[in-house]
Amino acid sequence: MSDAAQPTAAEVRAAAEAVKAALDRHLAAVERRTGDDDKAVYEAFNALAAAAEEYDELLYDRYDEVTPFEIPGADGALPPYAGPDEPHALSLLIRRDYAVAEPQRLLAQARRVAELDGEADPTGTAARAGVSPLAALGVLFGEYEPDEIASRHKEFGLEEGDSTLWVTAAEELPEPGEWLNAPFEHADPERIVCRFDVSSVFDEQEDGHEDEHDDGNPYGAAAPAAAVDGS
Repeated sequence: MSDAAQPTAAEVRAAAEAVKAALDRHLAAVERRTGDDDKAVYEAFNALAAAAEEYDELLYDRYDEVTPFEIPGADGALPPYAGPDEPHALSLLIRRDYAVAEPQRLLAQARRVAELDGEADPTGTAARAGVSPLAALGVLFGEYEPDEIASRHKEFGLEEGDSTLWVTAAEELPEPGEWLNAPFEHADPERIVCRFDVSSVFDEQEDGHEDEHDDGNPYGAAAPAAAVDGS
């Protein structure tokens, strides 16, 4: 970084003072918290993480030094909850990723399901499910609920990737058919009551900190977002 672009000593000092203030606010929020999922504590934690990240960057840019501790950044944090305090409706937004690890197993299982359903036509569903991965997926997801596929994914030749569940609050239930054309278009992070993430990255982080305190999300793989308030 050029000298002209470097932060000033005063800017670094101001960032350090901001960390101190954020620490005080976080401690005060913890002392006043009303439950395990207190919104004020969550917001104070995110503010502390952001202040510490800013200080760490300025310290490095100015003095080529780093802090002796690791505070997670707030880049992936949820925004403050802005939904209703007493929601009259809720929505569950779910994403689960799978890799097709064993295509032949997928095809065989789908063909078996189609045949059990009485599909005997050699050019019909069973035949297509036995050779077409797209047809096979259609058969399996048409036969089984997503939760059952999640619990039996290896039987179907699938390998789990990341998954997430968002619980969002609303003032009232949408009208029937209102959002079917674009079901995820209006997902609002500020209305998330809580979310639950599952990812192998959490296992890797735990393996790297077996003898240390958790440096990640203070709520683990689940991130509460509201006052009502991986793997």
